[in-house]
Amino acid sequence: MGRRFLSSLFNWNINFIKMIHGTIKNQLQGLQKSLMVHIAEVYFRAWKKASGKILEAIENGCIQDFLYHGVHLPRKSPVHTRVREVLSYLHRQKEVRQGVEEMLYRLYKPILWRGLKARNSEVRSNAALLFVEAFPIRDPNFNAIEMDSEIQKQFEELYSLLEDPYPMVRSTGILGVCKITSKYWEMLPPTILIDLLKKVTEELAFDTSSADVRCSVFKCLPIILDNKLSHPLLEQLLPTLKYCLHDNSEKVRVAFVDMLLKVKAVRAAKFWKICPMEHILVRLESDSLPVTRRLVGLIFNSFLPVNQPEDVWCERCVTLLQMNRAAARRFYQHAHEHTACTNIAKLIHVIRHCLNACIRRALSACGEGSEEPGKENVSALDQTLSISDTASMAGLLEIVVILWRSIHRSMENNKEARVYTVSKFASMLPEYMKAFKDDRCKTPLSVLASLMPASAVPTFSCGVISTLRNQEEGTADKSYCILLDCLCSWGQVGHILELVCDSLPEEQPQSKGNSASKRKVRVQDPCPVKPGLALVYVEYLLTHPKNRECLLSAPQKKLNRLLKALETSKVDLESILQSPGGSPHHLSEGTALRAFSLHCRLSIHLQHESCSEGKVYLSTLEDTGFWLESKVLSFIQDQEEEYLKLHRVVYQQIIQTYLTVCKDVIVVGLGDCMFQTQLLQRSLGIMQTVKGFFYVSLLLGILKEVTRSSLTQKADSEEEVSALFDLVQKVFQQMLECMARSFRKQPEEGLQLLHSVQTPLHEFISTVQSWHVDTPVHRGVLSTLIAASVVEISHRLRKVSDTKELTPPEGLSALPPFSRCLIGIIIKSPNVVRSFLDELKACVISEDIEGIVCLTAVMHIILVINKGKHKSSKVKGVAATVHRKLKAFMEITLEEDSLERFLYESSSRTLGALLNS
Repeated sequence: MGRRFLSSLFNWNINFIKMIHGTIKNQLQGLQKSLMVHIAEVYFRAWKKASGKILEAIENGCIQDFLYHGVHLPRKSPVHTRVREVLSYLHRQKEVRQGVEEMLYRLYKPILWRGLKARNSEVRSNAALLFVEAFPIRDPNFNAIEMDSEIQKQFEELYSLLEDPYPMVRSTGILGVCKITSKYWEMLPPTILIDLLKKVTEELAFDTSSADVRCSVFKCLPIILDNKLSHPLLEQLLPTLKYCLHDNSEKVRVAFVDMLLKVKAVRAAKFWKICPMEHILVRLESDSLPVTRRLVGLIFNSFLPVNQPEDVWCERCVTLLQMNRAAARRFYQHAHEHTACTNIAKLIHVIRHCLNACIRRALSACGEGSEEPGKENVSALDQTLSISDTASMAGLLEIVVILWRSIHRSMENNKEARVYTVSKFASMLPEYMKAFKDDRCKTPLSVLASLMPASAVPTFSCGVISTLRNQEEGTADKSYCILLDCLCSWGQVGHILELVCDSLPEEQPQSKGNSASKRKVRVQDPCPVKPGLALVYVEYLLTHPKNRECLLSAPQKKLNRLLKALETSKVDLESILQSPGGSPHHLSEGTALRAFSLHCRLSIHLQHESCSEGKVYLSTLEDTGFWLESKVLSFIQDQEEEYLKLHRVVYQQIIQTYLTVCKDVIVVGLGDCMFQTQLLQRSLGIMQTVKGFFYVSLLLGILKEVTRSSLTQKADSEEEVSALFDLVQKVFQQMLECMARSFRKQPEEGLQLLHSVQTPLHEFISTVQSWHVDTPVHRGVLSTLIAASVVEISHRLRKVSDTKELTPPEGLSALPPFSRCLIGIIIKSPNVVRSFLDELKACVISEDIEGIVCLTAVMHIILVINKGKHKSSKVKGVAATVHRKLKAFMEITLEEDSLERFLYESSSRTLGALLNS
C-alpha cells in the first residue's frame, strides 16, 4: 500500500513531481541497497499510471535524470550503485511490460550514445555497462529495415568497446559479448558469433596491458556456457587458452580454473582437452592456495573416484605420484575438503593393504614365508608394484602421512577408527622399517610413528633419544627434525631437555656439598659431548611453533636448568675476547655465540609464558645488558684497534643478538618504560664505544618500536614518557651524526650504510609522523633531519671554488649523498613533507638556521621538495621566510666580492622566481 500511495502522489499535481524526486535523490546515499527495488517500483508505477504532461515530467525529470546520473556519476560514489539498482529494475521491465522498451530507447538516445563516445574513460565505462544491460535498445515500432540498421549500429558499438583504450571499458565489452551471445545465440548470424568470440578468446584473453581484462574473459565465458548451443563452438576455441593457466596474475589463474570447473559442470567438453593434465599438475605443484584448492576440485574425481572400487583409488594414487609427486602431495593435502573423512580413512587402509602385499611378495620371493596374520585380498596393483620401486613406496608412505594428518582431528573424535588405524599401522611399522631402508622412506615412516602413541611403537620410540645422541655435529642430514617432532608429539620433550643439558657445560659445582650429592651415582656415557648438536636441537624447538609450545610447557625446573646451561656461553665469550688467540674455555666461538643467542631468546619466551608471575625472566635479559656493558663494551674501550680486529665478529654478533632480542621484547609488549629507557641508554653507550655501523638498522627499529609502544603501554608518570622521548631524540641525533661522519671519512662504506638504513629510517619517521604529530619528539626528529641536511649541503657549498658550480639543484640527485637519502625519505609522504616544511620554517624564523650559506642550503632543500611528486603550498611560505632573512645581509654583501655575495644574489633571484611562479 505504501508504494502505491507514493506512486499516486506523482499524479496528484505536476508540481509535486520535481519536489518528490529531489527528496528521494537527497536520501539515496543513506538508503539500503535492498530498498532501491521498492523506490524503482514507485517510479515505475507512477509512470504506468501517468499520461500527458505528468508522463512527460516523470520521463524527462525523473527517469532520464537517473539515466544521466547512471552514466556520469563516479563509480566510487555511494549513490552510483543505488542509481544502477533503479535502472536495472527498469531494464528488467522492458521484457514484461509494454511501452517500456520504446520509452528507454527514447530517453537513452540523447545520453547513452554520447556517453559511449565521451573522452572521460569512467563515463564511457558507465555508459558501456548500461548499454550491455539494456541491450538491445530499440523502438518496437520500427519496421524491419530500421530495426536491422539499429541493431547493426549497436553491434558496431559492441565491437568498439572491445577495442577501447581503457581496460574497464574493454572488460565491460567482454561482459556484453558474453551476455548477448548467450541470450541471443540462436538469433545471431554464425559469422558474428565467431568474430565476437574469436576477438575475446584470441586477443583479449592475451591482453598484456591489463590483467583485469584477461580476468574478465574467464569470468564471463561461463555465462556463454550456460547456453548448450554454444558448446560445439567453444570446444574448438577454448583449447587455445591452455597457457592462460600459467598467467603471472593469480586472479587470472583463479578465473581460468573457475571456467574449467564450469566446463566440467555443464559437460561442454573434457577439461583436460582444453588444458592438458600435465599443465594442471605443474600449477597444482607450485601455485597459491586459491588456485590449488580449485585445481584439486577440478581433478578430484579423476584421482579419487569415490563411486568406483577402492582398489581403483590406490591405482590412481600411484598414477598421480608417477606423473608428478609434488602435485600428488598438494592434491591429497586438500582431498579431505572434497569428500567425507571416512573415504580418506578408507584410502589410507587401501594404501596400507598395497604396501603389505608388496612386502609379502618380497618375503615370498626370498623364501622367508608367504603368509601374514590377517592377510588381506591382493589387487592387480599389488602384483605390479614392488618394494624395489623406492620412489613409489616412499610416495605412498608420504601420502599416508598427509592423509592421516588431514583427518587427524576427526579421528580424535572417532575413538574406534583411531584405535583400528593405530593398531594396524603399529603392527606393521617394524616390517616397514626393515623393508624400506632408503632415506626417502625413513622420513615418512618417522612422521607416521609420531602420529601414533609412543606405547604403540615401542621399538621405534625407545631408540629415538639414542639416535639423537649419536648424530654427528655439523651433519647436513635433517633427520633429527622428525625425531624431535616425534618426541614433542609424544609429550617427551623432557627427554630432549635432559639430552641437551647433558651435552652443554654447566657451572662448576661448589666444592662443598651434602653427603647425598656426593654419594649420587652417575652413569658414564661413552658418547662424546656434542654441544653444537644440542644447540641445533634447541634452535629447532624454538623456531617451530608447535614444538616451542611443547618446550615451554616442560617443567619449570628443567627449563631453568637449560637456561643456566646456555648462560655459561658468556664465560666462553669473555675467554675468547680476552685471549689473543681467541681460545674458548668450553665452547668454540660459533657454538658460544649460538648458545648466547638461544639464551637471550629463551629468556624472552619464558617471560612471555609466565608474564603473570612478574619480571622473573626479563631480569635475566637485563642482567645480560649489564654483562654487555661491564664485560664487552669495557673490553672494547680498553683495547687497541689491531687487537679488536681479531675479535670484531664476536663482539659485533653479541651486540646484534642483544639488540635484536630487546627489540622483539618491545614488539611483543614485554618491555616497560624502564626497560626501554635502559635500552636506549645502553644504545648510546654502544654508539660511543663501538666503531662501525652494523647496529644502525637495529637501533632505528628499536626507536620505531619505542615510539609505537608508548601508545599501548601505561606509564607511571608523564615525566617518564617525556624522559623516554628525550632519549629517543638523543639516540637519533647521535646516530645521524655518526652516519654523517662516516660519509666524510669513508664515502664507500657510507653509501653501503645509507642503502641498508633507508627502509628502517623511513619506517621510524613514518611512525613518529603517524602517532606523535606536533609533539616534542616529532619536532625534535624533524629538526635533527633538517640540521643534518643543512650542515652537509652548507659544507659542500663552502668547498666550491668555482662559482659556476653553484647552480640550484635540478632534482633530488643533485644533493650530496646523505641529504639525498634523508630528503628522499621525507618526500615519500605528503604528511611528512608538510610537517617538515613547518619545522623548517620555524627553524629559519627562530634563527636556529642563519647565515647566507645555511639559508642557501634551505633554499636547495625546498627546491628539491617542490620538484617532488608531493608538492606543498607550504614551500612558498618557507621560501618567503628565507627571502626575508636573506635581505638582512644585503648591505654586508655589497661591500665585498665573495662566495657569500654570489650566493646571496643567486638565491635571491631563485627565490623571487619561485615566489612569482
